[in-house]
Amino acid sequence: MPDDRTATLYFSRNYNPRLAVAVARFLEAPVDYQFAAPFAPDQQERFRRLNPNLSIPILVEGENTLWEADAIACRLSRMVGSDFWRSGDDLPDMIRWLSWAAWNFVRACDLVHFERVTKRRYDLGPTRQDVVDEGLARFAVVAPILDAHLDGRRWLLGDAVSYADFRMACVLPFHDLAGLPIATYPNIAAWNGQLEAMEAWRDPFAGLDAPELPPIVP
Repeated sequence: MPDDRTATLYFSRNYNPRLAVAVARFLEAPVDYQFAAPFAPDQQERFRRLNPNLSIPILVEGENTLWEADAIACRLSRMVGSDFWRSGDDLPDMIRWLSWAAWNFVRACDLVHFERVTKRRYDLGPTRQDVVDEGLARFAVVAPILDAHLDGRRWLLGDAVSYADFRMACVLPFHDLAGLPIATYPNIAAWNGQLEAMEAWRDPFAGLDAPELPPIVP
């Protein structure tokens, strides 16, 4: 049965918190959204009690605290009684794609995104071209695998969107900034276009108090 208790989701605009917010908005989950900056010196003591890693997203329900976007997505799906987080016979296939995304597709995207986008936003040092090249080389290996799987399919699993799609695409809202060549792969581009057509994915922060990310410094 759906759970009508209200929870608090702490988030920012970076891509993993963005993923959690997109899931919550897509599922219309009963959560309050709170923008957070746990690494700010005056916030660390407060947030360390919620997540010793000081990272977000964090979902708080009463005395219960949950961190990591995948765990939060699972909880939100159970909260509203949705199969967005697949169960039963479809669960192993979803876990397959979540694992493959983490170690392959998302990993490749993140290597490039961190060097070309995150470092420039937060002044974390010069872009390392060798890391960018490694990420693009990995992308060139794994993107054809994803593109082939999506041939003739709308979504990764069956005929309906699932959390596997959201997780796999979590860096792609920033693909232009990172220079990820998704247009080279027509099935990935079409699949990403379907996600972009969803308001909850395209603009998960609509109507929320969510300061913009810092600009990218050349």
